[in-house]
Amino acid sequence: MGDAAGIGPEIIAAAWNEIVQKHGSRFIIYGNPEIMNRAVKYTGGTAARLNEAVISCGNNDAADVPPGTVDARAGEAAYQAIIRAVDDAKAGKTAAVVTAPIHKEALNLAGYHYPGHTEILAERCGIRDFAMMLYLGTVGKYGLAVDHVTLHCSMKSVFEQITVENVLTKIRLVNDFMRKIRYNGQDGVNSAVPKIGICSLNPHNGENGLFGREELDIINPAAVKARAEGIDVDNSKPADTIMIDAKNGKYDAVVAMFHDQGHIALKLLGMYRAVNVALGLPIIRTSPAHGTAFDIAGKGQANCEGFIEAVNVAVKLI
Repeated sequence: MGDAAGIGPEIIAAAWNEIVQKHGSRFIIYGNPEIMNRAVKYTGGTAARLNEAVISCGNNDAADVPPGTVDARAGEAAYQAIIRAVDDAKAGKTAAVVTAPIHKEALNLAGYHYPGHTEILAERCGIRDFAMMLYLGTVGKYGLAVDHVTLHCSMKSVFEQITVENVLTKIRLVNDFMRKIRYNGQDGVNSAVPKIGICSLNPHNGENGLFGREELDIINPAAVKARAEGIDVDNSKPADTIMIDAKNGKYDAVVAMFHDQGHIALKLLGMYRAVNVALGLPIIRTSPAHGTAFDIAGKGQANCEGFIEAVNVAVKLI
């Protein structure tokens, strides 16, 4: 359900009829029935039989939190819904999890000190090698994926996390994802081999060491190791031009060095169609790429396209 005070419940309610019509009545909602009833009213009251799909979990007092409010009660409810959904997926009770946006401050006020969904999921699944990836299915034949070597952290701490092994791990993860997306059993083996590009960390790709040596000493050596494993990946390219190449079809996936380097570029290409996919987990998890949008929560204005696309990608991965 996401944060009770954000647009999560609304986008579920707004998308409900379309996803059920397209994929069948096989969805359940982890959250609060009262909050979901309220969301149905916000979105025009047309979500057919949505109440029957709600599994109540978390604290009931989250329903008392007004829309657009940072509140520990909403953070607690969001966390409990995530944990229940992940545990059910791990147990094989469900085939995938699609998460609505959470608010990091509310989560922390509730006592859960995680920078985001991805880290909660990885810890709950006992995974150390994972990545947060954005996927935009409207670019090219197979879509465009962008994953990130570093996630929710300060810029100051990015540099210490840029290591050969971290870059190599992200290359492997996004390669595995795009192989699944590209393969459809009809185009043959070659179609399942994605082409991957890597963003430089420094301006102008480091100018051969003039602006920094991370490209020469870390990023490109990781690419060399990946190629030795049979992955089709280029050495690093300037971050301010690589997404143009990707948009024009040169790359199926791009590995970004830090959060905004990947997010800004992909969201400019398709903000409301972008899907967040957690890579490296033993379960399938997707979400829309936007946040809680407290400024419009409770007004029935939220765009549900990203949530619909997140469901579509989850079903495709299943």
